[in-house]
Amino acid sequence: MDQIEIHWVWWLIAAVALGVLEVLTLDLVLLMFAVGAVSAILASALGASVTVQVLTFAATSTFMLVVLRPYLLRNLRRTTPLVETNAAAHVGRPALTMTEVTSRSGLVKLAGEQWSARTADAGLVIPPDTDVRVVRIDGATAVVATLADDGTSAAGPAFPDDPEGQP
Repeated sequence: MDQIEIHWVWWLIAAVALGVLEVLTLDLVLLMFAVGAVSAILASALGASVTVQVLTFAATSTFMLVVLRPYLLRNLRRTTPLVETNAAAHVGRPALTMTEVTSRSGLVKLAGEQWSARTADAGLVIPPDTDVRVVRIDGATAVVATLADDGTSAAGPAFPDDPEGQP
């Protein structure tokens, strides 16, 4: 078998490898190169020289990166909701004070875990066993406000996801 006849195999290996790596990265760059490799396979199947195959790969990949990828990213971001993760996911969640919380120190129970906490207002002191809401996360400290202070209603359970009403 002549080496020129099997260039499509190398393009196929490249396309599959790039496709697998794209699944791991999910940023749509390697997918564009994988499509470029598939176009090079088509050029090889049509009997094009290696130079034409490489140029087909480069042109297709460039076109996909410049034209199609921005369009796909815009639509993906528009249709996929932003899901906050890690500490940012706790903003807005209810918590229960375990100790007195001041503008300098305190502890709250947040999502079943003990967090260091401080109040959002400098002069505010929140007693233990008070329902509060996290207004932001500052490093590893939850900045909290009482339910009445953050504009939410104090009526109803502070912990709607928990059937017992506690964190």
